[in-house]
Amino acid sequence: MPRRNPRLARRALPIDTVALARFLVGQVLVHAFRGQRLAGRIVETEAYPPGDPTGYARPGLTTSNAPLFGPRGTGYVRMVYGTCLTLNLAAEEPGVGAAVLIRALEPIEGLETMQRLRPAVRRVDLTRGPGRVCAALGIGRELSGTDLCTSDRLWLERGGVSPSIRVSTRIGLSRDQHRRLRFLERGSAFVSVPP
Repeated sequence: MPRRNPRLARRALPIDTVALARFLVGQVLVHAFRGQRLAGRIVETEAYPPGDPTGYARPGLTTSNAPLFGPRGTGYVRMVYGTCLTLNLAAEEPGVGAAVLIRALEPIEGLETMQRLRPAVRRVDLTRGPGRVCAALGIGRELSGTDLCTSDRLWLERGGVSPSIRVSTRIGLSRDQHRRLRFLERGSAFVSVPP
């Protein structure tokens, strides 16, 4: 499948969860879905650094969360609330559990297919929120463990101009919500919840 922009190599990804969460805003997430590109610019991320009591790596290495202990850029697709899937990326050196949650995208390619996957949804709402990102891009559990730095199914491409980034507290958590680990493209209409 052709690439529109240069692919992000692992060496381009910062080796620090918070730095990676900030860096990913403005980059492009691509899924090769049934022979076509479904893509969006990342406009919102959330960091879950090593030891974070709310992170999926918190209990230590398990069969389920093993991708979060892999090379940074490894995808971890997880079911939340029993209703939707979310995409997280391993964010540190192999063996250190940490994650960046992809919270929202601005859809840029494959909009007709995204709308088929999420019928009767306005364009601005297609990928506003982590569960919607996976639903609109057709990202399923089979992609958990995918290396987004080498895969031809799910990968990251370099975005255009670096956006202005706003930092905010995290949302949707029962504890540690006060931590300023959410990164958003300033002024984007596509973020999940405006700060």
